Amino acid sequence: MNDLPRIQALRCFITVAREGTVSRAATLLHLTQPAVSLQLKGLEESTGLQLFNRTPGGFTLTEAGATLLPLAHRTVSASADFRTAADSLRESLRETLRVGTILDPESIRLGPFVRSLATSSKKTEVFLRYGLSDDVLAQIGKGELDVGYYVDATPPERLASGMMLPERTIDDGKFQLMPLTRYDYRVIAPREWSDKVLGKDWADLADLPWVATPHTSAHRRLIDDVFRAVGALPKRVAFAEQEEAMIEFVEAGTCLSLARDCVLDRITRNRNFVIADKLALTCDLSFACLTSRRREPMISQAFAAMQAVWELNPGGAAPIEAARSRKSARR
Repeated sequence: MNDLPRIQALRCFITVAREGTVSRAATLLHLTQPAVSLQLKGLEESTGLQLFNRTPGGFTLTEAGATLLPLAHRTVSASADFRTAADSLRESLRETLRVGTILDPESIRLGPFVRSLATSSKKTEVFLRYGLSDDVLAQIGKGELDVGYYVDATPPERLASGMMLPERTIDDGKFQLMPLTRYDYRVIAPREWSDKVLGKDWADLADLPWVATPHTSAHRRLIDDVFRAVGALPKRVAFAEQEEAMIEFVEAGTCLSLARDCVLDRITRNRNFVIADKLALTCDLSFACLTSRRREPMISQAFAAMQAVWELNPGGAAPIEAARSRKSARR
């Protein structure tokens, strides 16, 4: 005997032995008659034995064929058991999805998203790494994270549409973004600076002191982009990483800052700051991955789970009006 027979050849051997003809065996196996005959020929050559007597009435087993037939049945059955066990093992193994998170867990609906994946049929485990928006995108680009949250200014054409349009790409198509919700960053200033910010535009605020944030934060990127457009970057006099700390610096009379409207709405105590009435930066909170990986099963599952958590349409996000209505209902 040369090589061990292949499972397909053994199936042909078993089926021809049972049916008595190559034609009926070929029909049952969804093969052509020449293909079945070739499998039988190869099996006989590999064993060095004649397995069938060819007669005008069909095929009958030789003594050698009859001896090997039960072994062929067991081998094919063992192959099926092997595949079943492998499939079961694959299903039981949990895939790990590496997710980059930003902001506070409640505002990005992190808990419902993780629960959705953990209880899904694919039993995906989630590894969370907290960071800043630009860091998350960079780590996705380097393959250190699979997906993550990202904040950027809403593109003008999307802002004009009044809709959370479907997925888009950035960085020359490298990253795929699925918008989840839209909110405004507002400019806040110490209350005693009201006359310096009310009714003013961005150029009027260029010479005022601002809170500094990490270079890889969305906050820093948004401010720098705005002030580059008016010809000068702002001067920064304090450093903070969390919005609560930024608000405290403002209330202390130190500087200006950006703050999300949803954060400002949650402040129920007496505010010792004023909100600039003419200025806002509208941003999209999105779910991101590499465009080249968007259709990978695990990442597609994550995007589908995120769509469900945010109640988005399969082809894109909900109208802005609906998103704002849901936000108002939660306040």
